[in-house]
Amino acid sequence: MSQRTPGFDTLAVHAGAKPDPATGARAVPIYQTTSFVFENADHAAALFGLKAFGNIYTRIMNPTQAVLEERVAALEGGTAALATASGQAAHLLVFHTLLESGDNFVAASTLYGGTINQFGHAFKNFGWNVRWADINDPASFEKQIDNRTKAIHIESLANPGGEFVDVKTIADIAHKHGLPLIVDNTLASPYLVRPIEHGADIVVHALTKFIGGHGNSIGGIIVDGGTFDWSKSGKYPMLSSPRPEYGGMVLHETFGNFAFAIAARVLGLRDLGPAISPFNAFLILTGLETLPLRMQRHCDNALAVAEWLSKHPKISWVSYPGLKGDKNHALQQKYSPKGAGAVFTFGLKGGYDAGIKLVEGLELFSHLANIGDTKSLVIHPASTTHRQLSEEQRRAAGAGDEVVRISVGIEDVADIIADLEQSLAKA
Repeated sequence: MSQRTPGFDTLAVHAGAKPDPATGARAVPIYQTTSFVFENADHAAALFGLKAFGNIYTRIMNPTQAVLEERVAALEGGTAALATASGQAAHLLVFHTLLESGDNFVAASTLYGGTINQFGHAFKNFGWNVRWADINDPASFEKQIDNRTKAIHIESLANPGGEFVDVKTIADIAHKHGLPLIVDNTLASPYLVRPIEHGADIVVHALTKFIGGHGNSIGGIIVDGGTFDWSKSGKYPMLSSPRPEYGGMVLHETFGNFAFAIAARVLGLRDLGPAISPFNAFLILTGLETLPLRMQRHCDNALAVAEWLSKHPKISWVSYPGLKGDKNHALQQKYSPKGAGAVFTFGLKGGYDAGIKLVEGLELFSHLANIGDTKSLVIHPASTTHRQLSEEQRRAAGAGDEVVRISVGIEDVADIIADLEQSLAKA
């Protein structure tokens, strides 16, 4: 093994972990503690001054969390990672590290509803402004850039519509203007798409979804691609300017290609506090070991369900890039040849009311606001996840009145289809 690079499936099980040196425990221990004992005064001073790596306080770092971070970074091909309390917390820390009041960033308009709300409303309280662009028109991203733009943000596989995004083209636009590309890879997971290989500089996940995979724990993560020169433009003072918190240390000079992950931890997580719990980190690690197996089953089931729905007389359209006739099929083949994901939308000819009836009539599917569970899940976005948005915003996000979103689980696919069939008969 020492002479070869482990494959993806092996990394999903082993990366970042080895038997516990104190007890020999093979499973990753849950270090359920607030703080850690220092060896002596010099050791404590070195840790607090970023002169040595080690554990201080679980709000900043924890050994269980560290295994999760190393494993996801390995799967994504990044240099380092920072786990957080949720996917929303990951976004908060990313933009806190990049933006100052009055700055803006360009984001795809086709995003998870909670992200649209966070970017469009909560971030305004920090003086951070979002400018929306169309994933089907990459030039629209470039048109929104000005001298206060600090980043571009997209999802690799857009939620709720399940559309693949041309990461490489948008990365080229970002880099042409000296900007980092941030990619939310939640729906695809690194099993399907590794955005850093296509030009992304920062990757974020809601670990709650496919990486954890079992609907039992909330978490998020930031992966540093180690690819961006944070000092070149002078636009990113948290990374390129002396930090008074650490005696004038310049983080990019000191930490090089993992400086972003360090800055997000010691200037963001430390002060804002959205830390992941060790227990949640443990649960997510347990789920992560089976990510390759689960994702392939999710994709296989989803394709079968999409093909069945596309032929149903009550369905007006199905947006699933795994279908050969889908407008997004070529991008899916380019970026994700293993499969097209498990989350997609379809439209009912009966509109809003038919969507509600379908959701309420399902028995195997769970009606809830989550995706990426082993169980099949369903929601009507216009009345729930995207309810806060205007009708125009909902349409732009792929969440019109007739739209139903499903997250196809790993159950027997015949049972999934049978449940949809019986509910559609009543919708």
